[in-house]
Amino acid sequence: MEKHIQLPLTAELAKTLHAGDTVYLTGTIYTSRDAGHKRMCEALARGEELPFDPTDATIYYVGPTPAKPGQVIGSAGPTTSGRMDAYAPTMMSVGARGMIGKGARLPEVVEAMKKYSGVYFGAIGGAGALLAKCIKKAELIAYEDLGAEALRKLYVEEMPLVVIIDSEGNNLYQEGRAAYLAKNQ
Repeated sequence: MEKHIQLPLTAELAKTLHAGDTVYLTGTIYTSRDAGHKRMCEALARGEELPFDPTDATIYYVGPTPAKPGQVIGSAGPTTSGRMDAYAPTMMSVGARGMIGKGARLPEVVEAMKKYSGVYFGAIGGAGALLAKCIKKAELIAYEDLGAEALRKLYVEEMPLVVIIDSEGNNLYQEGRAAYLAKNQ
């Protein structure tokens, strides 16, 4: 099913999304990769606040390239989500709900998604220039010393994604493989 989603990603909205849905996201998302996630989780462990309100937030696992003149951002393709698996349950426990990346997730992350009504969206690897066209505003908000991995606030319009894992733990990677094998035996 194709859905046009206006962020933020509330628990109620997350529950309407199902593995395999094609979605087009519009609204504010944040960028972070492993180094940024590590810093955020360390800050939370010290009892500090994050540089943004994680409530119902969607985080894009991306390290964009620098913007060329006249561009909002450079190429912005997804990074491998497994690098954030150690941090994702903590981020969801403080309110973050959506994750955008590529690749499989650990069972612990899927369990946290079920507990906190999280959704994992897949973006097409290698399509960073195309995905960057959906980004209409980009603002550096923390961890500038991390360069491409700094924390950014983005405003996106109609960002094309696929629900890989929904809030019930249904996993397109597993279901798609099973359907293919059943069809071709």
